[in-house]
Amino acid sequence: MDAMRILMDEHQSLAAIIHAIRHMIGEIGAGRLQPDHKLLEAMVHYLDAYPERRHHPKEDEFLFGPLRALTHDADAALDRLEAEHAQAEARIAVLDAAVKGYAQDPTGGLEAFKRAFEDYAAFYRSHMITEEREVLPLIRKHFTAEDWDRANAGFIADDPLSGARAGARAGEEDFAQIFSRLVAAAPAPIGLGAGPYKAD
Repeated sequence: MDAMRILMDEHQSLAAIIHAIRHMIGEIGAGRLQPDHKLLEAMVHYLDAYPERRHHPKEDEFLFGPLRALTHDADAALDRLEAEHAQAEARIAVLDAAVKGYAQDPTGGLEAFKRAFEDYAAFYRSHMITEEREVLPLIRKHFTAEDWDRANAGFIADDPLSGARAGARAGEEDFAQIFSRLVAAAPAPIGLGAGPYKAD
C-alpha cells in the first residue's frame, strides 16, 4: 500500500514541523532562544506549499473521492475533511499574517503568533486524527485492487518527500530538500542548530 505509506510519511513530516514551531515559540517566549524570523516564515510557507497545496489534493483525488463511490459510511467525515481542505487559503492567511506581524513587532507580536499557531496546530491534530481513525480504516475495508492501483500510482507520482513528481517543472519546490534545510536550521533538540535558515 504505497499510498498509505506515503500518506503517513507526509503526516509525520507535517507533525514534525508543527512540533518544531511550537517548541521554538515556547523557547523564544521563555527567553532561551533568539527568534529566527526567516526560519519561522519558511516553516509557515512549508505548511502552505506542502500539506495545503500538495498533500490534500492527492487525498481528495485518490482516496476520498473513490471512497465516496464505494460506500456512504464515511460521508460525514469526508464532508468535514473536504470542507477543511477548501478552507486552506484562509487558514494559512491567518498564520502568515501572524508570523509577519511578529517579524514587524518582535515585542508585541509573539503572543499573537503563538495564539494563531496553537489554533492551527489544534486544527491539524484533529484533522489528521479524523483521517487516520475514521477514514483510513474504511478505505482499507472497501478499496478494491483497482482502487489501490490508482491510489498507489497517484501517490508515487507525486511524493514530495522523495522529490518525485510526474511532469515536474523547473523551479518547483523540492520538499525533501526544504525539509532538510528546515531541520538543519532549527535549534537543538528539534533540529541540528546549524545556524540561520538560508533559502536557495
